[in-house]
Amino acid sequence: MGRTAKLHRKTKETDITLSLSLDGGGVAISTGIGFFDHMLTSLAFYGGLGLELTAGGDLHVDGHHTVEDVGIVLGQALREAMGDKAGIRRYASAYIPMDEALCFTALDFSNRAYLVFDAPMPQGMIGGYDACLTREFMRALAVNAGLTLHMRALYGENAHHITEALFKSLGVALREAVQVTGQGVVSTKGVL
Repeated sequence: MGRTAKLHRKTKETDITLSLSLDGGGVAISTGIGFFDHMLTSLAFYGGLGLELTAGGDLHVDGHHTVEDVGIVLGQALREAMGDKAGIRRYASAYIPMDEALCFTALDFSNRAYLVFDAPMPQGMIGGYDACLTREFMRALAVNAGLTLHMRALYGENAHHITEALFKSLGVALREAVQVTGQGVVSTKGVL
């Protein structure tokens, strides 16, 4: 039995279909926001994930609903694909440099959703993507995955580089955290 999830979420603002495999596979992303597609592709690649995602949204308003709702659905899919989390490493962290920027992610699949996000964006827009939406995506992901997620840009002058380093560091940490390294749940409580 693979560690997979398939979800569809339709609201008045977005229509999202997602297929996720924690153990790899193809990656095909289409959200209508080019830079966001690039970030999700990087996340999947560095996370060792199979991810197929299509999202239609009210982009005539802006990208907020699409980006946040993709975070919701991806978080739900991560939670479903991990099941009871038996055997996963659970904790992981990663530093990723991107040119002048250096970013850090630490995470815990604790089933206690929490986000600490310390990554000021020097520019407001990255192509057609609002730089402030990275925080919204990470919040939605953490809440819906039951993930304690800490992210920090230690320094950087370019919002594109900072954002890309954040997504890549998340991918690298995810890949390590979801590795099956034992049989039981990694918790002194015996359950997550």
